[in-house]
Amino acid sequence: GRGVMPSIVCSVGEILDMGYIIAREKVTSTFKIQNTSTLTLRYSMQLDSLSSTRDKDQQRIPSFLMSSLQRTEFVGTQNYNGLSVFSIFPTEGEIVAGKSQDFAVTFSPDHESLYYSDRLKVVLFSKEVAHVIRLKGAAREHPMFVEGGVPLDVPIESLAVTSPPSPPEALNGGNVLPPTLYYQTSILLVLEYIEGESSPVPARAELKVGSIQTAQFASKKSVEFSLESPPLLQQKGFTIEAVKGTVERGQVKCIGVSWVPPADFRVS
Repeated sequence: GRGVMPSIVCSVGEILDMGYIIAREKVTSTFKIQNTSTLTLRYSMQLDSLSSTRDKDQQRIPSFLMSSLQRTEFVGTQNYNGLSVFSIFPTEGEIVAGKSQDFAVTFSPDHESLYYSDRLKVVLFSKEVAHVIRLKGAAREHPMFVEGGVPLDVPIESLAVTSPPSPPEALNGGNVLPPTLYYQTSILLVLEYIEGESSPVPARAELKVGSIQTAQFASKKSVEFSLESPPLLQQKGFTIEAVKGTVERGQVKCIGVSWVPPADFRVS
């Protein structure tokens, strides 16, 4: 007899990030697995969210209550409708030696959350885990998103369905903007300034403002953004590269923020 090691090459690494989409829409991403061994491989694709031990695994204390803030849960937010937010096709089959197989991952969130995640395992012959892919995605009700700063929420959400608070009325020439077109958020940035003998080097941080590509708001080709109270921030030593602007659909704009303590700043 002759023993042969099964081997594969996957076109994606450890993480497949589906990015931001509008809640209740769906997006599909494809990847390829090639059989680099000399025998036919029988495979199955397994999602952690569909694992028979998932309920038992969820009984642990959430990581955000522990001393470490590192996320240890692979299965994050899931849909309210009870279905996994990620799906894979095909789920099982065979790949002949030297051939490859295309796989489609669909992300279909049914509510707003930044913490959709799952783990996909490529299992050969029902026992050997040949590759593991972390699946991530985020869903928004509004076509704009902001990234950066210190998280102000926890990565595990309640099972209770809560209604978001109504935004304050945004006036546009006397007309009230529809709630779906108005979005307000608070960001916590930490800038650490180190005082030296030489000329001061500003502390720096960065924000990312993005616009989601969607058919829902096809009439608007870009989203507008602005930061509140820039004069007050300048008095306190902050400099912002762009206090207002526009972002085209499907694009991300980086905004640098720097800080030098003003002359009357008290270290205490």
